[in-house]
Amino acid sequence: SPADAAGLIQFEMSGLLQENLWVLLLDTRNRVIKIEKLYQGSLNSSSVRIGELFKAALTQSAASIILAHNHPSGDPTPSPEDITLTRAAQNAGHLLDVEVLDHIVVGHNKFISMKDRGLGFS
Repeated sequence: SPADAAGLIQFEMSGLLQENLWVLLLDTRNRVIKIEKLYQGSLNSSSVRIGELFKAALTQSAASIILAHNHPSGDPTPSPEDITLTRAAQNAGHLLDVEVLDHIVVGHNKFISMKDRGLGFS
């Protein structure tokens, strides 16, 4: 569930001073294989290549992934760029046969599941 995923990362991510993007790699039973810390950006942005999101998933034979990133401002409201990234990742995941289960945005003591909100998921 989104709450389970957020529980794994929220404490650490909510205290970060720069935006970070992590990928949770999951097996076929949705158990975490590994949490890959991919990018550390600036105070309010991080640049990511879609292919990099799936590199560890492919090498670790993950069946699915959950994207997670923080907003250092404390407000987990997804930006238009977050929605664009999620949509692009979901499309790439279909091609690579690695399902993108969710994209969690972490703020201070709260998180948003983009899938629950229907943002970037079809």
